[in-house]
Amino acid sequence: MAEEKKSAGLGKALGELLAPVAGFGVTFSNMFRPTVTEQYPFVKHPTAPRYHGRHQLNRYPDGLEKCIGCELCAWACPADAIFVEGGDNTPDNQLSPGERNGRVYQINYLRCIFCGLCIEACPTRALTMTNEFELAGPTREGLIFTKEDLLAPLKEGMLAAPHPMVEGTTDGDYYRGEVTGPTQSQVDWVEENRPEDPTLAAAGKAAREAAK
Repeated sequence: MAEEKKSAGLGKALGELLAPVAGFGVTFSNMFRPTVTEQYPFVKHPTAPRYHGRHQLNRYPDGLEKCIGCELCAWACPADAIFVEGGDNTPDNQLSPGERNGRVYQINYLRCIFCGLCIEACPTRALTMTNEFELAGPTREGLIFTKEDLLAPLKEGMLAAPHPMVEGTTDGDYYRGEVTGPTQSQVDWVEENRPEDPTLAAAGKAAREAAK
């Protein structure tokens, strides 16, 4: 028994003596590895597919905005970084399906913690997060992104809003993904009210192809 105690005491003393050396093991193992320097911003590595970067306000295939101004994203934000002010859609100013639209939309990136809770709260999938992470700027005001900064660009064949909803549809049809692009009726409305709209040509072509 005495020998076992003596052996245990010796082992404990030896462990305490070598503990600092073991702690430096990580340091010593890395001292002889080659240095890896990332040449940012000249060489940029791709982010993960689900990376939480800058937000984006999305559109439906016909060009109407998905945001309905419900403010649920603002309520869900733990950092109070989002400000939304809803507006009413009218026959002459139909920005989104249904009765309401996001008239004012702002995200303060000085406060945003990129948690993604706003994305989970959005009922229409209007708000998503991109892989863009370069958000630094010279002024505080420039880091408050407005609706114009956050709106997704119009894809080929989309018709710039405002314009009427697809004839014979409800907002539920939009939410279920049953609207796949602009129709000739929508193109005619924009042509009558905004004949200089640059999206008319591509949207008209898409509407004619869809009607075949």
